[in-house]
Amino acid sequence: MNTPLFSIVSPVYKARNIIHELVSQIENSVLGITDNFEIILVDDGCPENSWEIIEEIAKSNKRVTGIKLSRNFGQHHAITAGLDFAQGDWVIVMDCDLQDNPHEIINLYNKAIQGYDIVFAARSERKDSLFKKLTGLVFSKVYNFFSGLEIDRRIGNFGIYSKKSIDAYKKLKEPFRLFGPLINWVGFKKTTLEIEHQNRFQGKSSYSFNKLLNLAFEAIIVNTDKPLRILVKLGFFICFISLLIIFYYLLQYFQGKIEQPGFMTTILSLWLICGLLMFSIGILGIYLTKIFTGIRNRPIYIIETKIYNQE
Repeated sequence: MNTPLFSIVSPVYKARNIIHELVSQIENSVLGITDNFEIILVDDGCPENSWEIIEEIAKSNKRVTGIKLSRNFGQHHAITAGLDFAQGDWVIVMDCDLQDNPHEIINLYNKAIQGYDIVFAARSERKDSLFKKLTGLVFSKVYNFFSGLEIDRRIGNFGIYSKKSIDAYKKLKEPFRLFGPLINWVGFKKTTLEIEHQNRFQGKSSYSFNKLLNLAFEAIIVNTDKPLRILVKLGFFICFISLLIIFYYLLQYFQGKIEQPGFMTTILSLWLICGLLMFSIGILGIYLTKIFTGIRNRPIYIIETKIYNQE
């Protein structure tokens, strides 16, 4: 088979009843451009056994490739698995819940062929719950502050990417994966396109508040050393304040205004210093843990089964 024009990659998790509709809508959209495309569905250890549905579709539809990971590695690791098998000249990454509208693929492609390697889909109006909108806003603000980058919270994974930008992404082997920032980091000519964001086809998001919090925390730790820089500045500030306090009490002492040391001052100072030391050691420990995780050089994902019917 000739090299496909498009590879559509979608990680699948808790979407058993959506997969048929997902494939149908993708095909209806892309057939308006070409019949030379592939759809790569990656089962990220879905507890609902979505693999049965993916397997059924992949065996009957030569355009569909099914990949089953050995366990749940996470959405962005699953995206990486799909990208490693993508052969298309253009790669579309999209979530499986159909909030990313497959019919926007044509618009993304038309924008890309104007001379862009990366076209991010910017959701003009997010059709999410209030909770998810608020957590997304908090995540973007905190991440932007610590990373020094301006991440547009309207942008998710949905977009179209040239083969050379995806090839550059594949060279990034760090164990912590966050597709958006990484594909943005590789460079090349990029732009955004306003698209329609749909309501979830069925079910609810698998990202709990705890998962979002962990994701934000790891994204900050892995992508920036700003927390360490803040600790250095905070330490310098505390040392400066401490010197002022020492100078003040020395003056008080030599003027005969202090007969007994202040108990509260001593206790509060000890608690503050001990707390800051423990906090600082904790931050350093997390960075060391990430370094340790990286040097172990474990695979980013492990494939249990793959179904590939293309000829």
